[in-house]
Amino acid sequence: MIIANENFGKLASSYLFSEIGKRVNEFKNENPDAKIIRMGIGDVTLPLPKACIEAMHKAVDEMGSASTFRGYGPERGYDFLIRKICDYDYRRHGIKIDTDEVFISDGAKSDTGNITDILGHDCIVAVTDPVYPVYVDTNIMAGRKEGIVYLPCTAENNFVPELPVGDVDVIYLCFPNNPTGTTLTHDQLKKFVDYAIEHKSLILFDAAYEAFISSEDVPHSIYEISGAKSVAIEFRSYSKTAGFTGTRCSYTVVPKECIGYGLDGKEYSFNELWNRRQCTKFNGTPYIVQRAAEAIYSESGREQVRQIIDYYKTNATIIRNALISKGYTGVYGGVDSPYVWVKTPEGTDSWGFFDYLLKEKAIVSTPGAGFGSSGEGYIRLTAFNTTENTVEAMNRI
Repeated sequence: MIIANENFGKLASSYLFSEIGKRVNEFKNENPDAKIIRMGIGDVTLPLPKACIEAMHKAVDEMGSASTFRGYGPERGYDFLIRKICDYDYRRHGIKIDTDEVFISDGAKSDTGNITDILGHDCIVAVTDPVYPVYVDTNIMAGRKEGIVYLPCTAENNFVPELPVGDVDVIYLCFPNNPTGTTLTHDQLKKFVDYAIEHKSLILFDAAYEAFISSEDVPHSIYEISGAKSVAIEFRSYSKTAGFTGTRCSYTVVPKECIGYGLDGKEYSFNELWNRRQCTKFNGTPYIVQRAAEAIYSESGREQVRQIIDYYKTNATIIRNALISKGYTGVYGGVDSPYVWVKTPEGTDSWGFFDYLLKEKAIVSTPGAGFGSSGEGYIRLTAFNTTENTVEAMNRI
């Protein structure tokens, strides 16, 4: 008899964005002439920075010559990219990260899901609610459904989660937050680090939207907090930063001093465990993609990325200001984030407002209920469309 992983049967019947895609396709088939404006799934619209394209062309040419051809690369990633990460993403914020603490990969979504491989099956896992579905679904796949604790983030607590009650082993934090677009200050994040140190917990910190931060008191990295390197793993992505959603490149930082424990109290290095996992299950991000990512850190690349971020932040401001001016009373995010979190009109639930915007205005949003029970009564809008379409969408609402 073939035994299936029964944990998959405990998942919701379909992934949130698959259900959105299904409804959008049905509407498109019924209304082939409708000009649909997509502000739901967080895909980008601007092309890759010119510096990245030039670097990829050069790398492709290298792959066409025997003298410069590259085969299997290092599972951790190439040193030329890792050194740039250490220098530009951390050292400029006063953070020392060693090159053997950085792991290049094909996406923060992959890493935040795959990180469950190095966690014990009996871990108690805390997630914010609403939450990026991957954190929950991958832990359910690993058999931890009964061990998931939810930390509600609502308008009443300004979408800042309270500390877990009692002991938890793992805490997922994503700030700037997906989906609410809200942030944590230095002091608010420090409370979680202090909790993790006291309870010997591990924080999985998703910093995929770090590049959108402009407020002074919002940390760019959890490692700005004293003691965080002993209790936190950080995930970063080039997807929204530089348009790599289709190119696929990100990285994860696992400090060598970050320690986990077995049931018998034995210490384990998460850095060593993640390295072992990657060496076994991952063959590395393609050379040409890593060369493209390296170009982000060049003088021209940094300027081009800044222009991309400014473009999307302008769109976020347009969305936020337009909704407030139209009388929406619950509008969050859109300042240090490309996401705007909007309370639905009185008497309308998340999927109901999603359907209204789609069928009446041809606008695709994301229903907040898909991110958890505390997301009910909200929708998420993204700033990743063109400015022209963003203005048009706001005019339609």
